[in-house]
Amino acid sequence: MLIQLLAGYLFLVNIAGFMMMGLDKRKARKEQWRTPEKHFFITALAGGSLGCYLGMQVFHHKTMHKTFTIGMPAILVVQIILALILLGKGVLQ
Repeated sequence: MLIQLLAGYLFLVNIAGFMMMGLDKRKARKEQWRTPEKHFFITALAGGSLGCYLGMQVFHHKTMHKTFTIGMPAILVVQIILALILLGKGVLQ
């Protein structure tokens, strides 16, 4: 039951991260109000790092910002390592 809830949460937060990138790119092209960068990192740290990273690649957004090109993959790697550790200890079963 816990694993299903966690999987559902991660699915939703990653969809949100992906959509945030797309919407912010759209706003950038239209010179509208933009999403603060810290919101992307909060979403990534909340488990949406894969969605944010994929959004960067698909929408070609924030790809010139070192904080994003290094930060998003770094957060994703740390989260994967943490998940593997938790799986190895039997916490996520």
